[in-house]
Amino acid sequence: MKLKSLALTAALVAAGTSALFTSPAFAQAKEQFFPLLVYRTGPYAPNGTPWANGKQDYIKMINARDGGVNGVKIVYEECETGYATDKGVECYERLKGKGATVFDPQATGITFALTDKVPNDKIPLVTMGYGLAASQDGGVFKWNFPLMGSYWTAADILIQHLGKQNGGLDKLKGKKIALVYHDSPFGKEPIPLLQERSKTHGFELQMVPVTAPGVEQKSAWLQVRQSRPDYVLLWGWGVMNSTALKEAQATGFPRDKMYGVWWSGAEPDVKDVGEGAKGYNALALNGSGTDSKVIQDILKQVHDKGQGTGPKDEVGSVLYTRGVVMQAMMIEAMRRAQERFGKGKVITGDQMRWGLENLSLDAKQLDKLGLTGLIRPVSTSCQDHMGSTWARVQTWDGKKWAFSSDWYQADEQIIRPMVKAAADKYAGEKKLTRRTPADCQS
Repeated sequence: MKLKSLALTAALVAAGTSALFTSPAFAQAKEQFFPLLVYRTGPYAPNGTPWANGKQDYIKMINARDGGVNGVKIVYEECETGYATDKGVECYERLKGKGATVFDPQATGITFALTDKVPNDKIPLVTMGYGLAASQDGGVFKWNFPLMGSYWTAADILIQHLGKQNGGLDKLKGKKIALVYHDSPFGKEPIPLLQERSKTHGFELQMVPVTAPGVEQKSAWLQVRQSRPDYVLLWGWGVMNSTALKEAQATGFPRDKMYGVWWSGAEPDVKDVGEGAKGYNALALNGSGTDSKVIQDILKQVHDKGQGTGPKDEVGSVLYTRGVVMQAMMIEAMRRAQERFGKGKVITGDQMRWGLENLSLDAKQLDKLGLTGLIRPVSTSCQDHMGSTWARVQTWDGKKWAFSSDWYQADEQIIRPMVKAAADKYAGEKKLTRRTPADCQS
């Protein structure tokens, strides 16, 4: 009897211990974990920080205003990469084991390094406005989502705009366009599209690489001064952008003949140059300012309660708003997945992937999310992992950014064949087969 009593006691203790461990597990089952790769240190911190703050504040707002997504609270953890590829991979390996179901690498180099890893881990990569242009093709890149644009769509829109400024694309014949670019996977991405446009329209394309991080550009701008291009396209990031504008000013290159990618068109890029950057143009992937409902909700639900991630006066800036939009896309993918796999459910990586390739954010839905005026509608599919190819041009007036064009849409007749060819080449190199119609339904 004594042995039976001891056995019963042990069983009860074991049951109690089990209960202690299952309670937190049950609580965690109602939490969706979002890993946040960031760079708050180093030469890219002035640009990376507001982007990261916007993402955090959007999560805080969703939890405060809505109690999460259908009862599932959003939790997160940051990991500092310093924009370095090796540190980005380390962050990925560390955070994927904590329940991560989607990653925003925040760097094209990190994206390239993770693209071969995520199919095995079944974790999608969201690279809004950056990453691998060919990954628009969801038939090959099942786990990559370059939402809202790539460097091919950006380059195409800039050439369209220059054509319009000159009275037609045919008027670009004989012009000289210099690409001053960050000598990295990020900076090299637009080159194939620009080469294609150059052959079609007859302009001369000059390549001017800048060694990362871009604090030394005198030799690059000496090339620009000697070749005297009609236009400079700036493909920079972080300190490279303000340095380029200062060098352009020093060498006398007109800032109104400079056009940056959307990562070269934010407040940190121009504020230290001020009047010296007046007339400089850059693409805008998203709107900015504090008038939109989503930004007003963040101010009310987060900053007015003293819970903002960064300074209040940063809210609504270009990169801060891009972080908001980026996080909104991922949370809406989660919500979309819940519609199919169960409301109130914590979403797996594969389910998140399904949500990302079935986004349908029309004008009505954008209005509901408070994103009206910030972005165009986004509609993804199994074959199209981008969902939108629109952008505008904005111009720095010496004190603030102001839109100087209407929305442009990238020319799909040029981009689609290039995307398919690049995706097919990648599939051949990696011995991949295209997804079947059945796989698109799963």
